[in-house]
Amino acid sequence: MSTLTPPPPPPADRPVPPGTVPEREGGERRWHYRRSLASRVTLLTTLAVGIAVAFVAMGAYVTVRMQLQSTLDQSLLDRAHQAASSNALSELLSSNSALPSAALGAADVRIGYITPDHQTRSIDRGPKLTLGQPEVDVVDGHAGYSIRTIEAGGILYRVVAVPAESGGALVLAQPLAPQQRVLDRLGAVMLLFGAAGVIAAGMAGWAVARNGLRPVRRLTSSVEHIARTEDLTPLPVEGDDEIARLATAFNQMLTALSASRDRQRQLVADAGHELRTPLTSLRTNLDLLAQADGPGGAHELPPEARADLLEDVRAQIEELTTLIGDLVELARDEPMTHVVECVDLSEVVDRAVARVRRRAPGVVFDVAGNPWWVVGEPAALERAITNLLDNAAKWSPPGGTVSVRLSHGVLTVEDQGPGIAPADLPHIFDRFYRSQESRSMPGSGLGLSIVRQVASRHSGAVAAGSSTGGGARLTLRLPGHVQPHGPNAPSEREPSGRA
Repeated sequence: MSTLTPPPPPPADRPVPPGTVPEREGGERRWHYRRSLASRVTLLTTLAVGIAVAFVAMGAYVTVRMQLQSTLDQSLLDRAHQAASSNALSELLSSNSALPSAALGAADVRIGYITPDHQTRSIDRGPKLTLGQPEVDVVDGHAGYSIRTIEAGGILYRVVAVPAESGGALVLAQPLAPQQRVLDRLGAVMLLFGAAGVIAAGMAGWAVARNGLRPVRRLTSSVEHIARTEDLTPLPVEGDDEIARLATAFNQMLTALSASRDRQRQLVADAGHELRTPLTSLRTNLDLLAQADGPGGAHELPPEARADLLEDVRAQIEELTTLIGDLVELARDEPMTHVVECVDLSEVVDRAVARVRRRAPGVVFDVAGNPWWVVGEPAALERAITNLLDNAAKWSPPGGTVSVRLSHGVLTVEDQGPGIAPADLPHIFDRFYRSQESRSMPGSGLGLSIVRQVASRHSGAVAAGSSTGGGARLTLRLPGHVQPHGPNAPSEREPSGRA
């Protein structure tokens, strides 16, 4: 007994990797994606010239054909009217004879006559012409003349019938073979010249494509060299055309990539330098503890010294944890994520003050401010404000006061410390920068760098200066609104207390 297995599910739509050629539903790639750009330009140029030559040749052929036809018709009409009004036609009809073959060949015109009773008479000795209703209408007076093409004896004739003075109608017929030979020669000449023009257009298109795409090939070679060697030297730019603008845009990308790589290298180098000191101290303390706990106990430490070493180890571990967290935060050199909230900056300040007060119980925090709603990342904002408060608490003397003011998006933090030296002001927000006085104090030199990065990601700014009391003043400006505004904005806000 056989079982039926269900068909496999259709494959899910997957994104096309960059650089691949799009495929049709049948899996076949479009033909023009399988050809080079130069061959496509050449092919399109050849097709365009070929179509233009074909239309011109067709128009010229039709025009010449119509002109020859009109000239022949007018010539036959003139000769027919002239012969129908002369006495020679009456004499020829009364003699009841026919033109000789020599005269027929010399004139290259067939002559016929239709009597008033619609009887057809041939006045030459050529093949009999089969006349019809158009010529009968001329005899009966229903038409002034008739012109049409008939076949007799395997030969095409252009036939003209006009009324005769003696009654009836005179018919002249001229073969179309000479006219057709002229048209055939004209068609052959147009075909040859058209083919030559298409070939010349194809060669010219290939030359233009090769010369025009030479800058593209140079740019492609340079890009491949950069991808192979990682040499981010900007490319030379010549002219002001589309290729030059493409090269300029690529140079801008190279500049940004080079700056990003330099920042990454600098961050790694600075991080390695900053991590080396606490790691060395931590290893030294651990070696002392290992020697004290070694066999024999010859180097046994007193309880107080052992407690101090353990406390020092714990502090160094906390310093390493803080440094690693700061490095991770600084490594996020990217725009603000799309997961943002509308937060009240005054509440963020309250939470940051409460956290710093626990770490610095000997410092008084004087906080005042008004609600200010900001669209951003609450965690990043709280981290930046906490860093500002930590910096102020670190430099404040015991029992000193840190003033925190928030007004219309401007957060000002002032301390009563020694202030910032003028030489340190331009570098206070640089990564790993530490003034001469701060090198003996705990810290990694990354806190204020994080403040500047968070401010930049929220379209804000940060500045440093001196307060009226001589201490440091750090200012954080963030755009926002007095009322809730933006995504996830709460409809109501509960009042929050001030610490």
